[in-house]
Amino acid sequence: MNFAFYIAKRYLIAKKSHNAINIIAIISLAGIAIGTMALIVILSVFNGFDNVVKSLINSFNPDIKITLAEGKTFSSDKALINRIKEIKGVTEVAEILEDRALLRYDEKQTIAIVKGVSPEYKAVSGIDSMIVEGTFTLFSQNYPFAVVGKGIDIFLNIILNSPRQMGIYVPKRSGKVSFEPEKAVNRRFLNISGVFLIEQDFDTKYIFVPLSFAQELFEYPNKINALEIKLNPKSNHQLIQQNIQQVLGKNFLVQNRYQQNEVFYKTMQMEKWAIFLILVFILIIASFNIIGTLTMLILEKKTDIHTLSNIGATEKLINQIFLLEGWLVSIIGAVLGLISGLIICWLQAKFELIKLQGSGTFIIDAYPVLVKPVDVLLTTVAVILIGFLTAWFPVKFVTRKIVMDKTFF
Repeated sequence: MNFAFYIAKRYLIAKKSHNAINIIAIISLAGIAIGTMALIVILSVFNGFDNVVKSLINSFNPDIKITLAEGKTFSSDKALINRIKEIKGVTEVAEILEDRALLRYDEKQTIAIVKGVSPEYKAVSGIDSMIVEGTFTLFSQNYPFAVVGKGIDIFLNIILNSPRQMGIYVPKRSGKVSFEPEKAVNRRFLNISGVFLIEQDFDTKYIFVPLSFAQELFEYPNKINALEIKLNPKSNHQLIQQNIQQVLGKNFLVQNRYQQNEVFYKTMQMEKWAIFLILVFILIIASFNIIGTLTMLILEKKTDIHTLSNIGATEKLINQIFLLEGWLVSIIGAVLGLISGLIICWLQAKFELIKLQGSGTFIIDAYPVLVKPVDVLLTTVAVILIGFLTAWFPVKFVTRKIVMDKTFF
């Protein structure tokens, strides 16, 4: 193997008789390097966006969410909440009641999810850090207030600190038919204290109101439909989830953050793998130059192959020489691509060179990047494997033909 590597290295750096071989070799190496760099950079940017989106969603979704396995609402049981709080690792529990309602502001209206939350909700979630206008205030001087998503704010053209109030309308639970529309619905009015910005799916759907306001609006006195729980970050979340499930029994669903957004997380993973496979396919196309490079090199070195064969070199040894030649092109290209890709990611993370384009309010100003060692490893393995396969084809067939066909020389 040392002899094969020595010859392969000499063939790689030695000047070829045909300049076209040098040019194709450089193109091959550059193609591998650019493809590797693109894999590292694009996967890192995807990881950055994935991390940003997950952090935003986690500011809305709790560590643990408890809902009924069947049914819509259940009684607010302080004794049960205290039992949950006694579990080691549980830091706070918030009561939730949410349902759909019609929002009306001036002449505009839309459907949204009205989420009534207890005072503990601010400690359970990170929603107060997502406020972009006003404050997260649900009660002030015994008057209820609402906090709306940015999408709803834009659609209804809400003006904060304005005397104009938002109307919330829901059908009465009695279900009695009335010829007077005003008697068929519950309606309440309240001012807007703030606007939050998390993610479009949340910003266009949710508004926050006090729990007591929601219970009165939806006619669910002392009822809730969920408990949201904050856990100690250093605790064993899986064990706590199991302990809570044992306390509540099979009538309740106890879901962690992944289970609350299982479809979202699976979709993100599928998108990442799709991007990876597309870029690998592009890398395979770029690696086809290696086939041309090795084929021309083997044809140029047919005299050397004949000489090596006459002095006792086996077909296996000759194959190893040119296979290592192709590998060297792939490995050098991969190393250059990895280094340049990591440098670009570091520069972007450090100096935010490439900004997000377009108008609007963004949580971040520049493209985020997050380099994961597993992505670097997968990229390296993919490049080496592609290099081996593209080198194997000309080595397997062309060298055999030259060795077997003596009239070829």
